[in-house]
Amino acid sequence: MKIQSLHTYLQRVGDRPRVLVKITAEDGTAGWAECYNHGPDLAFPPLLEHLFEQIKGMDALSPTAVNQRLQQSGRFPQGALGLAAIAAIDHALWDIAGKALGVPVYQLIGGAVRERVRVYAGLYNAPDIAELRDTTAELHERFGFTAFKLSPYRRDLHRTRYGRVVRELADWFGDIRQHHPDDWEFAFDAHACVWEPWQAVELGEALAPNGPLFLEEPIRPEHIPAWGRVRSELKVPLATGESLYNPQEFLALLTAGGADIVQPDICVVGGLTQMLKIATIAEAHYAPVTPHNPMGPLATAANVHFAAATTNFGILEYGAGYKVGDAPWCPDPYLPVNGYLDLRPDRPGWGIEIDEAALTTDDWVSWTRRVPVRPDGSTAWM
Repeated sequence: MKIQSLHTYLQRVGDRPRVLVKITAEDGTAGWAECYNHGPDLAFPPLLEHLFEQIKGMDALSPTAVNQRLQQSGRFPQGALGLAAIAAIDHALWDIAGKALGVPVYQLIGGAVRERVRVYAGLYNAPDIAELRDTTAELHERFGFTAFKLSPYRRDLHRTRYGRVVRELADWFGDIRQHHPDDWEFAFDAHACVWEPWQAVELGEALAPNGPLFLEEPIRPEHIPAWGRVRSELKVPLATGESLYNPQEFLALLTAGGADIVQPDICVVGGLTQMLKIATIAEAHYAPVTPHNPMGPLATAANVHFAAATTNFGILEYGAGYKVGDAPWCPDPYLPVNGYLDLRPDRPGWGIEIDEAALTTDDWVSWTRRVPVRPDGSTAWM
């Protein structure tokens, strides 16, 4: 069953651009995926066409072999865009394999070890208590969420004395605990903005009295020894991984004692094929995998199948603002029920349908990251 064609579609999920990928096998079976929104998304269609020429005619039921071929196709290690494109190809082929064999993808990677996948709501801001309480109550009522992720910054980090930032975080988290059920969980994503290790430690100290689910990515990922230092001084779980790209980087991080929880992004690391290797490395270091997933319905579907078959899976990020209408090309996304995503054992492949009629015209939105500027005019990490 040979790989026959690849098509890309310029679409969106809510207000974010998204490149969708469709691979078709010679018998007409189609597999679907979405590319990670790294930023220069218009680079993906020609890159995917280039990669497709290297795999055209290969066995569509052998995603691991295709993944390996593409990993080896460059003289130098694949970077962010290359691995995101490989991930999209990988996911489309896993979808084909499941459909061709009439089983969910998770059955192809060992079968389910759990009946449903717990999710937390990614809120990504730091609202006042009244607004936050209204939002969490609504999400609990609609979807059953009992876990949430917030920003730790109550004001512009780069234009505020850092001691004030930390003090306000401590007071705010105390108020959050006071105004929410005690068994609800809250994580905090620092977005690699603070850069200096001592600042990461102070964030952790501010959060520690109220027991966060985890503190995510407080510093940049490049210098692994700094992560070992931060984790050794923290009294809260340290999570990171969205900016790491391959199993070797996760091995280096965990060998250095740099994380309690790893957060690879299945659409960043080269796909499900590579994600499974990372999970094995993490399990050997007693580290749960809590995937980074701010994406759309196809990325969520891939994560559901990974989580279903992974023994050391922890909890999955879910963009709580997502509604069915945010991606008109996917009429039946995985939606939380009682805080979990149910498996779909009667549906092959990823278990979701794509409305190709909604893809007949480009539905593209422009989106660019803004680089913060300090009072002295220098730029900062976002």
